[in-house]
This record gives sequence, structure tokens and C-alpha cells, in this order.
Amino acid sequence: MAVITSRTADDIPGMIVAAAAGDTDAFAFLVNAYHEDMRRVCVVVTGDEGIAEEAVASAWAIAWRKIGSVRDPSRVCAWLVSVSVNEARQLLRARKRHSVVEIQVHATREHGVGQDPGAGIDAIDLRNALARLDQADRTLLAMRYLAGFNAAEIADVTGRSASGTRARLARLLHRLEKELGDG
Repeated sequence: MAVITSRTADDIPGMIVAAAAGDTDAFAFLVNAYHEDMRRVCVVVTGDEGIAEEAVASAWAIAWRKIGSVRDPSRVCAWLVSVSVNEARQLLRARKRHSVVEIQVHATREHGVGQDPGAGIDAIDLRNALARLDQADRTLLAMRYLAGFNAAEIADVTGRSASGTRARLARLLHRLEKELGDG
């Protein structure tokens, strides 16, 4: 099959069927038709051209495997954009998990005259308390207090509700305060 250069709505259903059957030219037609739409949305989602390109490349690999699952050919663009946005969010989450974060706390528990000796925590206590939390809880705390996300933004990233996120954060803070002797 020759590479098709013009796109019409009538071509899409046939291209999806052909691509699902393994026709690489039909799949190339879909890539040419929708790549830029996917890239533009991912740039907005990620704020980074490189991450957006990486997300779209990953999305095309998924689309190649799952193109046969498209039920409504008129919605293939929405399906492809959705796949690419999911990939972009996963890349952002992975980068946030692996980023280096500096937490500034009192280096020691030494305090001046008249200060409460329990008022400060040392870095080791904090590190140990955070290590006892599961990864999802540490992620919530990091997104809220290090990245500055509000509950609605965290909910979008984690798939939780905003109210559930606020409640979970309150429980985590209470647990940490208790464990660190501040509550």
C-alpha cells in the first residue's frame, strides 16, 4: 500500500482496520494525521517539549498494539490524545518521584536558653518518619508541601478526590506530628 498523504474523514475507518491488521502504511497515515494534535496537547500538559515528544512516542507504541480496540473511528483522535496525555502524566510522575528534593530542618536539637527543646526536629528523625510512610503517602506530602500543589491539583495527578486528598493529608500530618513528638 502506498503512503497516503491527504486525510479525509472517510479514510479513517479503513485506515484503523488496516492498521489493526498490521498495515504499517495505514498506521503511518494515522501518525501523520494525528501526531501534531497529540504533541500540542502534551506540550500544554507537561510544559516541556522534550517530555511531550517522549509521551507521544510512547503513546504511538501503545496505539500500534491497541488500535484494534478503537470502537468508534470518529473518536480516534480523542482516543489517541487521551493515550498521549496519560503517557505524559506518567512521565511527569516518574520525574517527580526521581527528582532530588532538599528538606531544610534543624540540624540538631540544640536550642538556646528559654527555647523548648522539643520545638525542633532533626533531619534524621524526619527522614526516618518519612521512610516509615508508604510511597503513595510520601508522594502526597511531597506534592503538597514541596511542590506546592493544592488538593485539587494533587487529586488530578493521583486520581483521588480533592476532599479525600485533604483528609489523607490531614491524617498524615497528624501521624507525623505524633511520631515526631510535636502533637
